[in-house]
Amino acid sequence: MKPSNMLFIFSDQHTRNATGCYGHPQVKTPHLDKLAAGGTRFTNAYTNGPICVPSRASMATGRHVHDIGIWDNCRPYHGETPSWGHLLMEQGHRVTSIGKLHYRDTQDPNGFSEEIVPLHVIGGVGMLFTIIRDPMPVSKKFRMLVDGAGRGTSTYTDYDADITEKAIKWLNEEASKHTDKPWTLFVSLVCPHPPWLAPDKFYDMYPPEKVTWPTDYDRDDWHTHPAYDDFRQFFGIKDGFDEATTRKVVSAYFGMISYLDDNIGKLLHALEKNGLTDNTRVLYSSDHGENMGAKGLFSKCNMTEESTGIPMILSGPDVPNGKVVDTPVQLLDVFPSILDAADVQPNITEKDLKGHSLFDLANDAKPDRIIISEQHSAGAKSASFMVRKDQYKLIYHVGYPNQLFDLEKDPEERVDLSSDPAFASVSADLEAQLRKILDPEEIDKKAKADQAARIKEGGGQDAIVAKGSPGYTPAPGETPVFV
Repeated sequence: MKPSNMLFIFSDQHTRNATGCYGHPQVKTPHLDKLAAGGTRFTNAYTNGPICVPSRASMATGRHVHDIGIWDNCRPYHGETPSWGHLLMEQGHRVTSIGKLHYRDTQDPNGFSEEIVPLHVIGGVGMLFTIIRDPMPVSKKFRMLVDGAGRGTSTYTDYDADITEKAIKWLNEEASKHTDKPWTLFVSLVCPHPPWLAPDKFYDMYPPEKVTWPTDYDRDDWHTHPAYDDFRQFFGIKDGFDEATTRKVVSAYFGMISYLDDNIGKLLHALEKNGLTDNTRVLYSSDHGENMGAKGLFSKCNMTEESTGIPMILSGPDVPNGKVVDTPVQLLDVFPSILDAADVQPNITEKDLKGHSLFDLANDAKPDRIIISEQHSAGAKSASFMVRKDQYKLIYHVGYPNQLFDLEKDPEERVDLSSDPAFASVSADLEAQLRKILDPEEIDKKAKADQAARIKEGGGQDAIVAKGSPGYTPAPGETPVFV
């Protein structure tokens, strides 16, 4: 495969199916749809941890969350494990980041030649509130974010406009300076992460009274499981929301996705305008999904398809046009893919590098894949692990009953097969596959011990709960408001 530049566009909290090319009946994403039509779309893409900091660290290093011990949003990456950026830089490639990283600090060796308008965790520490797990606290701020959703702009929509402007400037002025070796430009946008406010033009595309109603949102249809009870407790949504509020937040979320797509269109136009299309590959994905009311849940941090499922689209030289690949993929696959694009060989062992190149998978490679995702904070009293193999998905809850779904027959995860004797061997096989990779109970103990030490350093559980949570990491220049 001929080496080429790579434009890697990353978003925050974009669930897989809320995209036109993935079949959503309302969400308008013409630029992503065009990218998919001219490239390859992966129908079963997953995050390796459905919360920002672990997901981004796992994606950067090509390793599972438990391998690097970045359990939560206040154990940030700081360059200690080599990333794909480090390997590219070692071989003389320009690696530029523009936008959200959610690492510890710009002063750390994060694996970029330069970081432009970066966003990192609050104070290099993050939100300790999210690692209080027993007894489960209640986030007051999250409910405020839902109640306050609707029409308007926020520091996040302004931040995305700035990221897009600076990325276009880089493509216009800097790309032509780095022609000795392929460059990699990581453009990391924050929408559609809350606060859920969509600019007028985009909010008006989705009148609240006409938006599709979330799947299984009516209280009688809520998915019941003790892990979901914990989740609703943490996010302060045990009582749900009235119809007007629900429709308003869904409209804002859809509008923010179209706003995101509009910014992506501007980036792709700049690529074309500068004559870079023929020697640049484009990868689009997101760090995790969003429930947006489905199953009576909001936010991410759980193992449902809405939370763990992400879009993944690859385009450019040597990528099949208009192809759809059903083989499950994951953010761990980004690491070998970016190295492949630049023709850089990893100097780490296959034992450490867990992913497969998306270029190989787009060109019909069919490895025997086991996809796992894991959650160790923010509404998870104990660890939860997802195991996906073929059409089956096991959710292993430490201390709670497991769940099993056939996603081919039941994509909405309405029928839990875990207690059906006919599927006992499937459950046993998937659990055995998980245990080949990790010991769920031991990993849970390890994460909790690490979090307990950080809670003590942060002043203790009572002090942290009393301080509250800001609900999201503020944009550069914004002061966090704890509630």
